[in-house]
Amino acid sequence: MQIGVQTKNVVYDSNPGEGFEILKRSGFTCADFSLNSYLLNSSLYKFERNDFFSMSDTELENFFRPHRDGAEKAGIWINQMHMPYPNYVPGAEKEFNDYLWHVVAPKSMKICAFFGCRNMVIHGFKLAYHLGSEEAEWQQTAGFLDLLSPMAKEMGITVCIENLYTGIGGHMVEGPCCNARKAAERIDGFNDKYGAEVLGFCFDTGHANLVGIDFEEFITTLAHRLKVLHIHDNDGIQDLHQIPYTFTKTRENTSSTDWDGFLKGLKKIKFDQVLSFETAPVLTAFPDALKQKTLRFIADIGEYFCEEVQS
Repeated sequence: MQIGVQTKNVVYDSNPGEGFEILKRSGFTCADFSLNSYLLNSSLYKFERNDFFSMSDTELENFFRPHRDGAEKAGIWINQMHMPYPNYVPGAEKEFNDYLWHVVAPKSMKICAFFGCRNMVIHGFKLAYHLGSEEAEWQQTAGFLDLLSPMAKEMGITVCIENLYTGIGGHMVEGPCCNARKAAERIDGFNDKYGAEVLGFCFDTGHANLVGIDFEEFITTLAHRLKVLHIHDNDGIQDLHQIPYTFTKTRENTSSTDWDGFLKGLKKIKFDQVLSFETAPVLTAFPDALKQKTLRFIADIGEYFCEEVQS
């Protein structure tokens, strides 16, 4: 098992090699490449987009070559990346959503392959309240996955769906992929359909905490289908992406997040992939002078998690 973290707020386009060296010195061997930083969800929800992904395949490869080479030189493996999201925006014009489906998504898969990355995390479509049911929502996501799956099979990439939340009346409630049994059945169905491991799961601890998911049960139900992790903490109210063990429920320091259940679940399924932290916002809370020490602390927690899961 290895330890990874997001490249966001560490690896910069101006000198990506330097950022990857910082990750290596801080104790990481893997990275979650923040591809979603190049087309922000905050813009997409406002029906705004840039033309970054309109570059040709060659132009995109030339842009990302220093990142790929910098990671390789530092000894960092890009084990996962996050596709820009959402891939469908309710209320947007057809041309806008077509661009997300037929330009951004396939270009993202090609970039993933260029890095030699095995896992691409996507967000399922948040459409249950627009379409009237979770099943109708899934059918829209399944259509998008049918677009990606042939590419995934050809490139040796596993597309990973992620447990999400959505906001209703000022409260966080379950979003797409919060039912582990359904997720497992759907993953198996896609992989049988395409004769390859084109679909897997990304378990997000912060999202799970927000909507009250039983960590151990969810993880054990997913079993071998669990390919990547987004590890981070919050107060159970907002999606804060903070360091594990940051928040407590009581003055007696009962953790807000069920880290014991998380580790027990991983141990039960003999998880041997990357313990990847999605904690980029933490790095802007500390002075730059403390960035590497903060990363080192996160890596230390990762090492503790490794020991607990493998004991």
